Amino acid sequence: MFSLLIKQRFLLLKQFSCRVLDKRKQDLKKIISNTIHYCHPVVRQIFSMAGRRALKAVLIDLSGTLHVEDTAVPGAQDALHCLRQASVSVKFVTNTTKESKRNLLERLQRLNFDLQEKEIFTSLSAARSLLEQKQHRPLLLVEDSALEDFTGIDTSHPNAVVVGLAPDHFNYQTLNRAFRMILDGAPLIAIHKARYYKRKDGLALGPGPFVTGLEYAAECKATVVGKPEKTFFTQALSELGCSPSEAVMIGDDVRDDVGGAQNAGMLGILVRTGKYREGDENKISPPPHLTCDSFPDAVEHILQNLL
Repeated sequence: MFSLLIKQRFLLLKQFSCRVLDKRKQDLKKIISNTIHYCHPVVRQIFSMAGRRALKAVLIDLSGTLHVEDTAVPGAQDALHCLRQASVSVKFVTNTTKESKRNLLERLQRLNFDLQEKEIFTSLSAARSLLEQKQHRPLLLVEDSALEDFTGIDTSHPNAVVVGLAPDHFNYQTLNRAFRMILDGAPLIAIHKARYYKRKDGLALGPGPFVTGLEYAAECKATVVGKPEKTFFTQALSELGCSPSEAVMIGDDVRDDVGGAQNAGMLGILVRTGKYREGDENKISPPPHLTCDSFPDAVEHILQNLL
């Protein structure tokens, strides 16, 4: 009887000790997490790089990061050339839906950027892949200059709504037609949901507000195919044969470029060009790996610290 009592007391003591140890582990994790968050940015950088594989790929946003319409970000061409000399793969990932991949390539080449069409991965490409996979016949709300990226897709008697940036088509009649189709069961596909983007004359509404309006009116949820979706980043990286832990993303959109990339397991570098607004780096958690003035500064950081 006495030995049984001793055994029970021993088991109770063991269970209590385990609970205390678990609590101390949790407290220690919390202390470390808070220390990393509030300490000097250089220390945060060291912690964020711990355990990561060697950098193999750099994903680069286009509009707002390398150029704004027909004007290149100062020094971006030379910075891209320097990056290409390093032992990393480069891919350009964009939510741009104002023009086809071919037109976009021609615009960038006129600005003396060294890139090839196969290096560009667009949200239009991701949307087309989804349409082919699901065999949808879309009502395409995109600019006419982007339609060639959907060549061969059957658009007769549409049974799906696809929304990109389409200023010339965002009128009441067209949006109301899309609304009625969605009520009748057509899926709503958002090429992306950016709030706004940068033009020469200032910030301009992106497709996000229009997609959100349709979601609200039809009480539905859109399928998003572009940034910041994790599948968009992983698909782009799969073409390079590397994992998110081996890649970094550079962009001017803190949510879609940086936040999306970091949620996918990459590092994210935010640049203060394009659509960037003061304080953007504080809008996501965790914050960007780095916030710098422009693309050339981001490349310099990569070459000096990440390779």
